[in-house]
Amino acid sequence: MNATVKDVMTAPVVAVMPAAAFKDMAARLRRFGVSAFPVVDEDGKVIGVVSEADLLTRQAVRMGRQARDGDEPQPADDPTAADLMTHPAVTIEPEQSLENAARLMYNCRVKRLPVVDDQGHLVGIISRADVLAVFDRTDEEIREEISNQVIVPEFLQEPGLVTVTVRAGVVTLEGRLVATDLGRQIARRVSHVPGVVAVRDRFSYH
Repeated sequence: MNATVKDVMTAPVVAVMPAAAFKDMAARLRRFGVSAFPVVDEDGKVIGVVSEADLLTRQAVRMGRQARDGDEPQPADDPTAADLMTHPAVTIEPEQSLENAARLMYNCRVKRLPVVDDQGHLVGIISRADVLAVFDRTDEEIREEISNQVIVPEFLQEPGLVTVTVRAGVVTLEGRLVATDLGRQIARRVSHVPGVVAVRDRFSYH
């Protein structure tokens, strides 16, 4: 079975309310060893994300203003999560595939995704490291799963019809099949096996 977001997400999640103060968020980042917080409303629905980069940017702006204005008194500046957060948040549902999570992170240029249920309530969080961990499999582990758990039970009765080799996560499929459509189906299914980087279809046909 393909791995999903639910399989690797972190739960429960350290989150903050919109009114959380800058100093409190900075302290919580250190205390919990995280790099960002989902921001949730009173119903537990995700409305944004505030990261350590957001806090550092705000602090840099503040220090630059002080350096420019010298010793002149500075106005009170205690931003909240609502002031700093990125919104709307880019989220994902727990049943989505890790492939979809990786694509969403890449396209939206984010390092993490709050995981929400169908009502938008926070149920977990998934990071780039969580997604990449799925690819930390040996070539032999990948080959065995493809040969014994995918090709034979799902497509063919005779395992010797298809030869599977794996090098650095790249799968090469060879063999003589009865139809091109069958070869495409096998290659497409193999591409979703955790740890597979790419698939090379080297099938020939009767």
